[in-house]
Amino acid sequence: MSPRKIIIDTDPGQDDAVAILLALASPEEIDVLGITAVAGNVPLALTAKNARIVCELAGRTDIPVYAGCDAPLRRRLVTAEHVHGKTGLDGPSLPDPHMALADGHAVDFIIRTLREHPAGKVTLCPLGPLTNIARAFQDAPDIIGRVDEIVLMGGAYFEVGNITPAAEFNIYVDPEAAEIVFRSGASITVMPLDVTHKALVTPERNDAFRAIGTRPAIAVAEMTDFFERFDKEKYGSPGAPLHDPCVTAYLIEPGLFSGRHINVEIETGSDLTLGMTVADWWGVTDRPANAHFMGDLDADGFFALLTKRLAWL
Repeated sequence: MSPRKIIIDTDPGQDDAVAILLALASPEEIDVLGITAVAGNVPLALTAKNARIVCELAGRTDIPVYAGCDAPLRRRLVTAEHVHGKTGLDGPSLPDPHMALADGHAVDFIIRTLREHPAGKVTLCPLGPLTNIARAFQDAPDIIGRVDEIVLMGGAYFEVGNITPAAEFNIYVDPEAAEIVFRSGASITVMPLDVTHKALVTPERNDAFRAIGTRPAIAVAEMTDFFERFDKEKYGSPGAPLHDPCVTAYLIEPGLFSGRHINVEIETGSDLTLGMTVADWWGVTDRPANAHFMGDLDADGFFALLTKRLAWL
């Protein structure tokens, strides 16, 4: 079977970086056509820089990185330096990238790529706010039907919010973009906090990363050393959840995850619950299902996969 062609849309972020590394370490299953940066965890200048840093860390300077939208569709940008540090990749000491950004805008790259490939052959993997994807769908509605699947990290149901009491960060930053994507009719698989909070990097799991001894694996361990302080203090958990790598792990071993095909709507009008993913987990409405909403994962299997693949870089 040929590898799955994907575009990674991202706002790195330590966990985004791990997700990218896992994808680049898995060429038999995943063919990364390009990486598109969006403003989110940190402003666009840093997310576009961080994506290139990660590509160089993996020795994959052949992957084009495009800069995309620097602000949400209708709102001011909210960032998360309080979690990820001022660079977004605080923790390891990583050099500035030598590779240049690819010419052109990320939205144009997404549109062009979906048009150039046969329908149903390109998967979109958003790891941050959905601004780039929504803009592409607005500018070129014809591409929606050409998307194989959107596998995204965002939202929550049982775990409620992590940036407000009701909303997960990626959806909250640009709820209007999320609404466009979830109402697009594209096939969507969602990795919400309900799943990602179970992908906890315990000290033993982080020691396993560090023991690999390669530069990428040590960098991942150092990222997690920094990243985990926030979640340990906030949740009292033994380590940090690796949110975004759940997306790439699903592409490699979907059997690690389980969920339900349900209706998911995005709250865009309420000051109290702005950005909430209103997930009809129990099927109490007659709204049609529009997303495969994950609820659980095999955490040991997830970390076994991630550790094995990091050793391949």
